Amino acid sequence: EGFGLVPGSTPSFSMAGADSDDSLYPIAVLIDELRNEDVQLRLNSIKKLSTIALALGVERTRTELLPFLTDTIYDEDEVLLALAEQLGNFTMLVGGPEYVHCLLPPLESLATVEETVVRDKAVESLRKISHEHSPVDLEVHFEPLVKRLASGDWFTSRTSACGLFSVCYPRVSSTVKAEIRQHFRTLCSDDTPMVRRAAASKLGEFAKVLELEYVKSDIISLFTALASDEQDSVRLLAVEAGVSIATLLPQEDLEALVMPTLRQAAEDKSWRVRYMVADKFSDLQKAVGPEITKNDLVPAFQNLLKDCEAEVRAAAANKVKEFCENLPEDSRETIIMTHILPCVKCPEVRLNIISNLDCVNEVIGIRQLSQSLLPAIVELAEDAKWRVRLAIIEYMPLLAGQLGVEFFDEKLNSLCMAWLVDHGSCYNVEAATCNLMKLVEKFGAEWAQNTIVPKVLGMANDPNYLHRMTTLFCINALSEVCGQEITTKHMLPVVFKMSNDQVANVRFNVAKSLQKIGPVLDSNCLQTEVKPVLEKLASDQDMDVKYFAQEAISVLSLA
Repeated sequence: EGFGLVPGSTPSFSMAGADSDDSLYPIAVLIDELRNEDVQLRLNSIKKLSTIALALGVERTRTELLPFLTDTIYDEDEVLLALAEQLGNFTMLVGGPEYVHCLLPPLESLATVEETVVRDKAVESLRKISHEHSPVDLEVHFEPLVKRLASGDWFTSRTSACGLFSVCYPRVSSTVKAEIRQHFRTLCSDDTPMVRRAAASKLGEFAKVLELEYVKSDIISLFTALASDEQDSVRLLAVEAGVSIATLLPQEDLEALVMPTLRQAAEDKSWRVRYMVADKFSDLQKAVGPEITKNDLVPAFQNLLKDCEAEVRAAAANKVKEFCENLPEDSRETIIMTHILPCVKCPEVRLNIISNLDCVNEVIGIRQLSQSLLPAIVELAEDAKWRVRLAIIEYMPLLAGQLGVEFFDEKLNSLCMAWLVDHGSCYNVEAATCNLMKLVEKFGAEWAQNTIVPKVLGMANDPNYLHRMTTLFCINALSEVCGQEITTKHMLPVVFKMSNDQVANVRFNVAKSLQKIGPVLDSNCLQTEVKPVLEKLASDQDMDVKYFAQEAISVLSLA
Protein backbone atom coordinates (compact mmCIF):
# COMPACT_ATOMS: atom_id res chain seq x y z
CA GLU A 1 0.00 0.00 0.00
CA GLY A 2 1.18 3.46 -0.38
CA PHE A 3 4.50 4.88 -1.20
CA GLY A 4 6.54 4.26 -4.35
CA LEU A 5 7.82 6.16 -7.28
CA VAL A 6 6.88 3.42 -9.66
CA PRO A 7 9.50 3.13 -12.43
CA GLY A 8 7.89 4.07 -15.71
CA SER A 9 4.93 5.94 -14.19
CA THR A 10 4.23 9.45 -15.40
CA PRO A 11 4.03 12.45 -13.11
CA SER A 12 0.54 13.84 -12.85
CA PHE A 13 1.88 17.29 -13.62
CA SER A 14 2.98 18.43 -17.02
CA MET A 15 6.46 19.60 -17.96
CA ALA A 16 5.12 21.18 -21.15
CA GLY A 17 7.42 23.85 -22.39
CA ALA A 18 10.43 22.44 -20.58
CA ASP A 19 12.35 22.23 -23.85
CA SER A 20 11.66 25.83 -24.76
CA ASP A 21 12.26 27.13 -21.23
CA ASP A 22 15.90 26.49 -20.28
CA SER A 23 15.27 27.20 -16.60
CA LEU A 24 12.90 24.23 -16.40
CA TYR A 25 15.10 21.78 -18.29
CA PRO A 26 17.07 20.50 -15.24
CA ILE A 27 13.73 19.97 -13.49
CA ALA A 28 12.56 17.76 -16.33
CA VAL A 29 15.73 15.69 -15.85
CA LEU A 30 15.15 15.41 -12.09
CA ILE A 31 11.52 14.43 -12.58
CA ASP A 32 12.67 11.83 -15.06
CA GLU A 33 15.14 10.51 -12.52
CA LEU A 34 12.33 10.09 -10.00
CA ARG A 35 10.98 7.40 -12.35
CA ASN A 36 14.29 5.81 -13.27
CA GLU A 37 14.88 2.12 -12.59
CA ASP A 38 18.24 2.90 -10.98
CA VAL A 39 17.72 3.33 -7.20
CA GLN A 40 20.73 5.63 -6.89
CA LEU A 41 19.29 8.02 -9.48
CA ARG A 42 15.91 8.06 -7.71
CA LEU A 43 17.69 8.70 -4.38
CA ASN A 44 19.68 11.60 -5.91
CA SER A 45 16.49 13.10 -7.27
CA ILE A 46 14.71 12.88 -3.89
CA LYS A 47 17.70 14.61 -2.26
CA LYS A 48 17.29 17.45 -4.78
CA LEU A 49 13.55 17.67 -4.19
CA SER A 50 13.84 21.19 -2.78
CA THR A 51 15.45 22.29 -6.07
CA ILE A 52 12.50 20.87 -8.01
CA ALA A 53 10.05 22.56 -5.64
CA LEU A 54 11.83 25.93 -5.92
CA ALA A 55 11.75 25.78 -9.69
CA LEU A 56 8.09 24.78 -9.80
CA GLY A 57 7.03 27.49 -7.34
CA VAL A 58 4.82 27.09 -4.28
CA GLU A 59 1.51 26.60 -6.09
CA ARG A 60 2.67 23.88 -8.48
CA THR A 61 4.56 22.20 -5.64
CA ARG A 62 1.28 22.02 -3.68
CA THR A 63 -1.02 21.07 -6.51
CA GLU A 64 1.23 18.84 -8.63
CA LEU A 65 4.48 17.69 -6.95
CA LEU A 66 3.03 16.68 -3.55
CA PRO A 67 0.07 14.71 -5.01
CA PHE A 68 2.54 12.97 -7.37
CA LEU A 69 4.76 12.00 -4.44
CA THR A 70 1.79 10.89 -2.32
CA ASP A 71 0.16 8.80 -5.06
CA THR A 72 3.27 7.02 -6.24
CA ILE A 73 5.05 6.18 -3.04
CA TYR A 74 6.44 2.70 -3.40
CA ASP A 75 10.20 2.43 -3.30
CA GLU A 76 13.39 1.25 -1.63
CA ASP A 77 13.65 2.14 2.06
CA GLU A 78 16.62 4.46 1.58
CA VAL A 79 14.65 6.53 -0.97
CA LEU A 80 11.64 6.72 1.36
CA LEU A 81 13.89 7.68 4.27
CA ALA A 82 15.37 10.56 2.27
CA LEU A 83 11.86 11.66 1.23
CA ALA A 84 10.57 11.59 4.84
CA GLU A 85 13.50 13.77 5.91
CA GLN A 86 13.14 16.24 3.02
CA LEU A 87 9.45 16.83 3.65
CA GLY A 88 10.19 17.99 7.22
CA ASN A 89 11.98 21.03 5.73
CA PHE A 90 9.39 21.83 3.07
CA THR A 91 7.19 24.41 4.84
CA MET A 92 8.47 27.48 2.97
CA LEU A 93 8.49 25.57 -0.34
CA VAL A 94 4.71 25.02 -0.15
CA GLY A 95 3.97 28.65 0.75
CA GLY A 96 4.72 28.87 4.51
CA PRO A 97 2.74 27.93 7.66
CA GLU A 98 -0.59 28.79 6.01
CA TYR A 99 -0.17 25.83 3.62
CA VAL A 100 1.93 23.51 5.79
CA HIS A 101 -0.99 21.05 6.05
CA CYS A 102 -0.35 20.14 2.38
CA LEU A 103 2.68 18.15 3.59
CA LEU A 104 0.55 15.87 5.77
CA PRO A 105 -0.71 13.35 3.13
CA PRO A 106 2.72 12.12 1.92
CA LEU A 107 4.06 12.05 5.51
CA GLU A 108 0.99 10.15 6.71
CA SER A 109 1.65 7.48 4.09
CA LEU A 110 5.32 7.30 5.07
CA ALA A 111 4.33 6.92 8.75
CA THR A 112 2.58 3.61 7.92
CA VAL A 113 5.32 1.80 5.96
CA GLU A 114 6.87 -1.41 7.25
CA GLU A 115 10.46 -0.17 7.73
CA THR A 116 10.89 1.31 11.23
CA VAL A 117 13.56 3.90 10.36
CA VAL A 118 11.32 5.36 7.62
CA ARG A 119 8.33 5.54 9.98
CA ASP A 120 10.44 7.15 12.70
CA LYS A 121 11.77 9.76 10.28
CA ALA A 122 8.22 10.51 9.05
CA VAL A 123 7.06 10.96 12.67
CA GLU A 124 10.06 13.21 13.34
CA SER A 125 9.12 15.39 10.34
CA LEU A 126 5.46 15.44 11.40
CA ARG A 127 6.45 16.55 14.91
CA LYS A 128 8.59 19.27 13.38
CA ILE A 129 5.89 20.70 11.12
CA SER A 130 3.18 20.37 13.79
CA HIS A 131 4.65 23.50 15.43
CA GLU A 132 4.10 25.42 12.21
CA HIS A 133 0.36 24.70 12.17
CA SER A 134 -1.97 27.33 13.62
CA PRO A 135 -4.27 26.02 16.41
CA VAL A 136 -7.15 25.95 13.89
CA ASP A 137 -5.15 24.01 11.29
CA LEU A 138 -3.93 21.68 14.00
CA GLU A 139 -7.55 20.72 14.81
CA VAL A 140 -8.76 20.69 11.20
CA HIS A 141 -5.84 18.86 9.57
CA PHE A 142 -3.23 17.48 12.00
CA GLU A 143 -5.36 15.99 14.77
CA PRO A 144 -7.54 13.98 12.32
CA LEU A 145 -4.32 12.51 10.87
CA VAL A 146 -3.25 11.42 14.36
CA LYS A 147 -6.67 9.82 14.91
CA ARG A 148 -6.47 7.97 11.58
CA LEU A 149 -3.04 6.61 12.45
CA ALA A 150 -4.17 5.68 15.99
CA SER A 151 -7.08 3.63 14.69
CA GLY A 152 -5.30 2.18 11.64
CA ASP A 153 -5.59 -1.53 10.82
CA TRP A 154 -1.84 -2.04 10.74
CA PHE A 155 0.24 -1.86 13.91
CA THR A 156 2.76 0.27 12.00
CA SER A 157 0.40 3.24 11.83
CA ARG A 158 -0.64 2.81 15.49
CA THR A 159 3.00 2.88 16.70
CA SER A 160 3.58 6.08 14.69
CA ALA A 161 0.55 7.72 16.31
CA CYS A 162 2.12 7.31 19.78
CA GLY A 163 4.82 9.84 18.92
CA LEU A 164 2.36 12.53 17.80
CA PHE A 165 -0.06 12.94 20.74
CA SER A 166 2.20 15.15 22.84
CA VAL A 167 2.88 17.68 20.07
CA CYS A 168 -0.74 18.48 19.31
CA TYR A 169 -2.32 18.10 22.81
CA PRO A 170 -1.29 21.50 24.30
CA ARG A 171 -2.81 23.57 21.48
CA VAL A 172 -6.23 22.00 20.90
CA SER A 173 -9.64 22.53 22.54
CA SER A 174 -10.67 20.62 25.65
CA THR A 175 -13.07 18.41 23.62
CA VAL A 176 -10.27 17.36 21.27
CA LYS A 177 -7.93 16.90 24.26
CA ALA A 178 -10.38 14.38 25.75
CA GLU A 179 -10.40 12.47 22.43
CA ILE A 180 -6.58 12.42 22.33
CA ARG A 181 -6.40 11.07 25.90
CA GLN A 182 -8.88 8.36 24.97
CA HIS A 183 -6.86 7.33 21.90
CA PHE A 184 -3.68 7.15 23.96
CA ARG A 185 -5.44 5.00 26.61
CA THR A 186 -6.59 2.62 23.89
CA LEU A 187 -3.08 2.24 22.45
CA CYS A 188 -1.63 1.51 25.91
CA SER A 189 -3.75 -1.66 26.00
CA ASP A 190 -3.35 -2.55 22.29
CA ASP A 191 -3.17 -6.27 21.46
CA THR A 192 0.18 -5.84 19.71
CA PRO A 193 3.24 -5.62 22.00
CA MET A 194 5.00 -3.29 19.52
CA VAL A 195 2.21 -0.72 19.96
CA ARG A 196 2.22 -1.01 23.77
CA ARG A 197 6.00 -0.60 23.63
CA ALA A 198 5.64 2.58 21.55
CA ALA A 199 2.99 3.90 23.96
CA ALA A 200 5.18 3.11 27.01
CA SER A 201 8.14 4.89 25.42
CA LYS A 202 6.04 8.06 24.96
CA LEU A 203 4.11 7.89 28.25
CA GLY A 204 6.52 10.20 30.13
CA GLU A 205 6.57 12.70 27.28
CA PHE A 206 2.74 12.70 27.06
CA ALA A 207 2.40 13.07 30.85
CA LYS A 208 4.47 16.27 30.73
CA VAL A 209 1.93 18.08 28.52
CA LEU A 210 -1.16 16.91 30.44
CA GLU A 211 -2.91 18.87 33.17
CA LEU A 212 -2.05 17.57 36.67
CA GLU A 213 -5.58 16.25 37.30
CA TYR A 214 -5.29 14.00 34.22
CA VAL A 215 -1.80 12.89 35.17
CA LYS A 216 -3.36 11.58 38.39
CA SER A 217 -6.57 10.20 36.89
CA ASP A 218 -5.29 8.82 33.54
CA ILE A 219 -1.52 8.53 33.41
CA ILE A 220 -0.97 6.76 36.76
CA SER A 221 -3.34 3.91 35.86
CA LEU A 222 -1.69 3.56 32.43
CA PHE A 223 1.75 3.56 34.06
CA THR A 224 0.69 0.87 36.54
CA ALA A 225 -0.75 -1.29 33.76
CA LEU A 226 2.28 -0.95 31.46
CA ALA A 227 4.67 -1.62 34.36
CA SER A 228 2.85 -4.96 34.89
CA ASP A 229 2.72 -5.85 31.18
CA GLU A 230 3.47 -9.48 30.27
CA GLN A 231 6.32 -8.30 27.99
CA ASP A 232 9.48 -7.20 29.81
CA SER A 233 10.33 -4.90 26.87
CA VAL A 234 7.18 -2.90 27.74
CA ARG A 235 7.80 -2.99 31.50
CA LEU A 236 11.33 -1.58 31.22
CA LEU A 237 10.08 1.37 29.14
CA ALA A 238 7.43 2.01 31.78
CA VAL A 239 10.23 2.42 34.36
CA GLU A 240 11.66 5.32 32.37
CA ALA A 241 8.20 6.87 32.15
CA GLY A 242 7.79 6.44 35.92
CA VAL A 243 10.82 8.63 36.56
CA SER A 244 9.36 11.39 34.36
CA ILE A 245 5.94 11.08 36.03
CA ALA A 246 7.54 11.33 39.49
CA THR A 247 8.93 14.77 38.59
CA LEU A 248 5.40 16.03 37.83
CA LEU A 249 3.63 15.01 41.03
CA PRO A 250 3.55 16.82 44.37
CA GLN A 251 5.58 15.10 47.11
CA GLU A 252 2.52 13.93 49.02
CA ASP A 253 1.19 11.94 46.01
CA LEU A 254 4.43 10.15 45.13
CA GLU A 255 4.37 7.53 47.87
CA ALA A 256 0.86 6.38 47.05
CA LEU A 257 0.78 6.79 43.26
CA VAL A 258 4.26 5.98 41.92
CA MET A 259 6.44 4.25 44.51
CA PRO A 260 4.58 0.91 44.80
CA THR A 261 5.02 0.37 41.04
CA LEU A 262 8.69 1.41 41.05
CA ARG A 263 9.42 -0.81 44.07
CA GLN A 264 7.87 -3.69 42.16
CA ALA A 265 10.03 -2.85 39.10
CA ALA A 266 13.20 -2.91 41.23
CA GLU A 267 12.36 -6.53 42.11
CA ASP A 268 11.04 -7.52 38.67
CA LYS A 269 11.67 -11.12 37.61
CA SER A 270 13.36 -9.87 34.41
CA TRP A 271 16.94 -8.61 34.88
CA ARG A 272 16.41 -6.17 32.00
CA VAL A 273 13.74 -4.32 33.99
CA ARG A 274 15.91 -4.27 37.14
CA TYR A 275 18.78 -3.03 34.97
CA MET A 276 16.62 -0.11 33.77
CA VAL A 277 15.74 0.79 37.38
CA ALA A 278 19.47 0.76 38.27
CA ASP A 279 20.35 2.80 35.19
CA LYS A 280 17.75 5.48 36.01
CA PHE A 281 18.41 5.47 39.76
CA SER A 282 20.03 8.91 40.07
CA ASP A 283 17.21 10.53 38.05
CA LEU A 284 14.67 8.75 40.24
CA GLN A 285 16.45 9.89 43.41
CA LYS A 286 16.31 13.53 42.28
CA ALA A 287 12.64 13.19 41.32
CA VAL A 288 11.38 11.71 44.60
CA GLY A 289 13.39 13.80 47.08
CA PRO A 290 15.22 13.02 50.35
CA GLU A 291 12.50 11.41 52.50
CA ILE A 292 11.45 8.78 49.95
CA THR A 293 15.13 8.24 49.12
CA LYS A 294 15.85 7.35 52.76
CA ASN A 295 12.80 5.14 53.26
CA ASP A 296 12.36 3.54 49.85
CA LEU A 297 15.34 3.99 47.59
CA VAL A 298 18.14 3.02 49.98
CA PRO A 299 16.82 -0.55 50.49
CA ALA A 300 16.07 -0.84 46.75
CA PHE A 301 19.59 0.35 45.89
CA GLN A 302 21.11 -2.15 48.33
CA ASN A 303 19.26 -4.96 46.57
CA LEU A 304 20.39 -3.79 43.13
CA LEU A 305 24.03 -3.68 44.32
CA LYS A 306 23.61 -7.30 45.47
CA ASP A 307 21.58 -8.43 42.42
CA CYS A 308 22.17 -11.96 41.12
CA GLU A 309 22.88 -10.60 37.59
CA ALA A 310 26.28 -9.00 36.97
CA GLU A 311 24.83 -6.48 34.48
CA VAL A 312 22.40 -5.14 37.10
CA ARG A 313 25.13 -4.92 39.76
CA ALA A 314 27.39 -3.07 37.31
CA ALA A 315 24.63 -0.58 36.39
CA ALA A 316 23.96 0.07 40.09
CA ALA A 317 27.69 0.35 40.79
CA ASN A 318 27.92 3.09 38.16
CA LYS A 319 25.42 5.11 40.20
CA VAL A 320 27.13 4.75 43.60
CA LYS A 321 28.99 8.05 43.35
CA GLU A 322 25.93 10.09 42.26
CA PHE A 323 23.66 8.32 44.72
CA CYS A 324 26.01 9.09 47.63
CA GLU A 325 26.51 12.71 46.55
CA ASN A 326 22.75 13.29 46.35
CA LEU A 327 21.90 11.80 49.74
CA PRO A 328 20.56 14.28 52.35
CA GLU A 329 23.53 15.69 54.30
CA ASP A 330 22.14 14.95 57.74
CA SER A 331 21.99 11.20 57.09
CA ARG A 332 24.55 10.79 54.28
CA GLU A 333 27.41 9.36 56.33
CA THR A 334 25.18 6.93 58.25
CA ILE A 335 23.55 5.62 55.06
CA ILE A 336 26.89 5.12 53.29
CA MET A 337 28.55 3.41 56.25
CA THR A 338 25.64 1.20 57.30
CA HIS A 339 23.84 0.51 54.01
CA ILE A 340 26.08 1.11 50.98
CA LEU A 341 29.60 0.01 51.97
CA PRO A 342 28.45 -3.35 53.43
CA CYS A 343 27.03 -4.16 49.97
CA VAL A 344 30.40 -4.00 48.30
CA LYS A 345 30.78 -7.76 48.06
CA CYS A 346 30.89 -7.86 44.25
CA PRO A 347 34.10 -6.78 42.46
CA GLU A 348 32.38 -4.36 40.08
CA VAL A 349 30.70 -2.51 42.96
CA ARG A 350 33.90 -2.28 44.98
CA LEU A 351 35.92 -1.19 41.98
CA ASN A 352 33.38 1.54 41.27
CA ILE A 353 33.59 2.88 44.82
CA ILE A 354 37.39 2.74 44.68
CA SER A 355 37.50 4.48 41.29
CA ASN A 356 35.39 7.31 42.73
CA LEU A 357 37.36 7.36 45.95
CA ASP A 358 38.09 11.07 45.89
CA CYS A 359 34.33 11.83 45.88
CA VAL A 360 33.43 9.19 48.46
CA ASN A 361 36.32 10.45 50.62
CA GLU A 362 34.87 13.97 50.62
CA VAL A 363 31.55 12.53 51.75
CA ILE A 364 32.59 10.30 54.67
CA GLY A 365 36.20 11.13 55.60
CA ILE A 366 39.38 9.16 55.15
CA ARG A 367 39.61 7.31 58.48
CA GLN A 368 36.26 5.56 58.21
CA LEU A 369 36.80 5.04 54.52
CA SER A 370 40.16 3.34 54.98
CA GLN A 371 38.79 1.07 57.71
CA SER A 372 35.80 -0.02 55.62
CA LEU A 373 37.58 -0.21 52.29
CA LEU A 374 40.89 -1.79 53.19
CA PRO A 375 39.52 -5.36 53.47
CA ALA A 376 37.78 -4.84 50.10
CA ILE A 377 41.00 -3.60 48.49
CA VAL A 378 43.01 -6.55 49.81
CA GLU A 379 40.35 -9.00 48.66
CA LEU A 380 40.21 -7.48 45.17
CA ALA A 381 43.98 -7.47 44.94
CA GLU A 382 43.88 -11.23 45.38
CA ASP A 383 40.77 -11.84 43.22
CA ALA A 384 40.87 -14.97 41.06
CA LYS A 385 40.15 -12.92 37.90
CA TRP A 386 43.27 -11.17 36.60
CA ARG A 387 41.18 -8.35 35.11
CA VAL A 388 39.91 -7.46 38.59
CA ARG A 389 43.47 -7.52 39.94
CA LEU A 390 44.56 -5.34 37.02
CA ALA A 391 41.81 -2.80 37.72
CA ILE A 392 42.80 -2.44 41.37
CA ILE A 393 46.47 -2.03 40.38
CA GLU A 394 45.49 0.82 38.09
CA TYR A 395 43.57 2.53 40.91
CA MET A 396 46.47 2.24 43.36
CA PRO A 397 48.04 5.67 42.63
CA LEU A 398 44.60 7.26 43.19
CA LEU A 399 44.27 5.32 46.47
CA ALA A 400 47.75 6.34 47.53
CA GLY A 401 47.02 10.01 46.89
CA GLN A 402 43.81 9.84 48.94
CA LEU A 403 45.09 7.71 51.83
CA GLY A 404 48.49 9.38 52.25
CA VAL A 405 52.02 8.01 52.45
CA GLU A 406 51.93 6.67 56.03
CA PHE A 407 48.75 4.67 55.54
CA PHE A 408 50.03 3.49 52.19
CA ASP A 409 53.35 2.25 53.58
CA GLU A 410 51.64 0.52 56.46
CA LYS A 411 48.81 -1.18 54.62
CA LEU A 412 49.29 -1.22 50.86
CA ASN A 413 53.00 -1.25 50.11
CA SER A 414 53.27 -5.03 50.47
CA LEU A 415 50.35 -5.44 48.04
CA CYS A 416 52.15 -3.40 45.39
CA MET A 417 55.24 -5.56 45.73
CA ALA A 418 53.19 -8.77 45.57
CA TRP A 419 51.72 -7.70 42.23
CA LEU A 420 55.19 -7.57 40.71
CA VAL A 421 55.27 -11.35 40.88
CA ASP A 422 51.67 -11.95 39.70
CA HIS A 423 51.83 -15.29 37.92
CA GLY A 424 48.32 -14.93 36.53
CA SER A 425 48.99 -12.32 33.89
CA CYS A 426 51.87 -10.58 32.19
CA TYR A 427 49.55 -7.54 31.82
CA ASN A 428 49.36 -7.27 35.59
CA VAL A 429 53.15 -7.30 36.01
CA GLU A 430 53.42 -4.57 33.39
CA ALA A 431 50.66 -2.56 35.07
CA ALA A 432 52.23 -3.09 38.51
CA THR A 433 55.56 -1.76 37.21
CA CYS A 434 53.82 1.30 35.75
CA ASN A 435 51.94 1.67 39.06
CA LEU A 436 55.26 1.86 40.97
CA MET A 437 56.41 4.64 38.67
CA LYS A 438 53.22 6.66 39.36
CA LEU A 439 53.63 6.12 43.11
CA VAL A 440 57.18 7.47 43.00
CA GLU A 441 55.89 10.50 41.04
CA LYS A 442 53.35 11.02 43.85
CA PHE A 443 55.53 10.38 46.94
CA GLY A 444 58.97 11.43 45.62
CA ALA A 445 62.43 9.93 45.00
CA GLU A 446 63.46 9.86 48.65
CA TRP A 447 60.44 7.73 49.54
CA ALA A 448 61.29 5.44 46.63
CA GLN A 449 64.90 5.08 47.79
CA ASN A 450 63.83 4.12 51.32
CA THR A 451 60.72 2.06 50.59
CA ILE A 452 60.50 0.69 47.06
CA VAL A 453 64.02 0.43 45.59
CA PRO A 454 65.42 -1.97 48.26
CA LYS A 455 62.46 -4.35 47.77
CA VAL A 456 62.75 -4.23 43.98
CA LEU A 457 66.50 -4.86 44.06
CA GLY A 458 65.99 -7.70 46.53
CA MET A 459 64.17 -9.64 43.80
CA ALA A 460 67.38 -9.73 41.72
CA ASN A 461 68.48 -12.73 43.82
CA ASP A 462 65.17 -14.60 43.51
CA PRO A 463 65.55 -18.23 42.35
CA ASN A 464 62.69 -17.69 39.85
CA TYR A 465 64.15 -16.08 36.71
CA LEU A 466 60.79 -14.38 35.95
CA HIS A 467 61.09 -12.48 39.23
CA ARG A 468 64.65 -11.52 38.40
CA MET A 469 63.41 -10.14 35.07
CA THR A 470 60.74 -8.16 36.92
CA THR A 471 63.57 -6.38 38.79
CA LEU A 472 64.85 -5.17 35.41
CA PHE A 473 61.38 -4.04 34.27
CA CYS A 474 61.01 -2.05 37.52
CA ILE A 475 64.45 -0.47 37.13
CA ASN A 476 63.48 0.59 33.58
CA ALA A 477 60.35 2.31 34.92
CA LEU A 478 61.90 3.77 38.06
CA SER A 479 65.18 5.14 36.65
CA GLU A 480 63.51 8.12 35.00
CA VAL A 481 61.41 9.16 38.03
CA CYS A 482 64.14 8.41 40.62
CA GLY A 483 66.79 10.38 38.71
CA GLN A 484 70.52 9.98 38.05
CA GLU A 485 71.89 9.68 41.56
CA ILE A 486 69.64 6.84 42.81
CA THR A 487 69.90 5.03 39.46
CA THR A 488 73.71 5.18 39.32
CA LYS A 489 74.31 4.48 43.01
CA HIS A 490 71.69 1.83 43.78
CA MET A 491 70.19 0.34 40.64
CA LEU A 492 73.01 0.19 38.10
CA PRO A 493 75.27 -2.17 40.14
CA VAL A 494 72.40 -4.68 40.32
CA VAL A 495 71.91 -4.51 36.54
CA PHE A 496 75.64 -5.12 35.99
CA LYS A 497 75.58 -8.10 38.36
CA MET A 498 72.63 -9.58 36.45
CA SER A 499 74.61 -9.46 33.18
CA ASN A 500 76.21 -12.72 34.39
CA ASP A 501 72.85 -14.45 34.95
CA GLN A 502 72.68 -18.06 33.75
CA VAL A 503 69.36 -17.46 31.93
CA ALA A 504 69.71 -15.88 28.48
CA ASN A 505 66.32 -14.14 28.82
CA VAL A 506 67.64 -12.28 31.85
CA ARG A 507 70.90 -11.35 30.09
CA PHE A 508 69.22 -9.90 26.98
CA ASN A 509 66.86 -7.94 29.27
CA VAL A 510 69.98 -6.51 30.95
CA ALA A 511 71.02 -5.19 27.51
CA LYS A 512 67.53 -3.72 26.98
CA SER A 513 67.59 -2.16 30.47
CA LEU A 514 70.98 -0.53 29.89
CA GLN A 515 69.63 0.93 26.64
CA LYS A 516 66.54 2.23 28.48
CA ILE A 517 68.34 3.77 31.47
CA GLY A 518 71.33 5.06 29.43
CA PRO A 519 69.84 8.54 28.90
CA VAL A 520 69.57 9.01 32.69
CA LEU A 521 73.30 8.30 33.25
CA ASP A 522 76.21 10.70 32.71
CA SER A 523 78.59 10.19 29.77
CA ASN A 524 81.55 9.15 31.93
CA CYS A 525 79.51 6.34 33.51
CA LEU A 526 78.32 5.23 30.07
CA GLN A 527 81.85 5.04 28.67
CA THR A 528 83.66 3.53 31.65
CA GLU A 529 81.01 1.24 33.16
CA VAL A 530 78.10 0.56 30.76
CA LYS A 531 80.13 0.13 27.55
CA PRO A 532 82.35 -2.75 28.84
CA VAL A 533 79.29 -4.69 30.07
CA LEU A 534 77.47 -4.26 26.75
CA GLU A 535 80.59 -5.26 24.80
CA LYS A 536 80.84 -8.43 26.86
CA LEU A 537 77.14 -9.19 26.17
CA ALA A 538 77.69 -8.46 22.46
CA SER A 539 79.99 -11.47 22.28
CA ASP A 540 77.56 -13.72 24.21
CA GLN A 541 76.89 -17.21 22.84
CA ASP A 542 73.13 -16.54 22.71
CA MET A 543 71.96 -14.84 19.49
CA ASP A 544 69.24 -12.74 21.21
CA VAL A 545 71.64 -11.46 23.88
CA LYS A 546 74.13 -10.47 21.14
CA TYR A 547 71.42 -8.74 19.11
CA PHE A 548 70.05 -6.61 21.98
CA ALA A 549 73.55 -5.75 23.26
CA GLN A 550 74.61 -4.54 19.78
CA GLU A 551 71.37 -2.56 19.45
CA ALA A 552 72.02 -0.87 22.83
CA ILE A 553 75.60 0.02 21.84
CA SER A 554 74.28 1.55 18.61
CA VAL A 555 71.40 3.49 20.23
CA LEU A 556 73.62 4.85 23.02
CA SER A 557 76.36 5.73 20.45
CA LEU A 558 78.99 3.70 22.34
CA ALA A 559 80.53 2.01 19.27
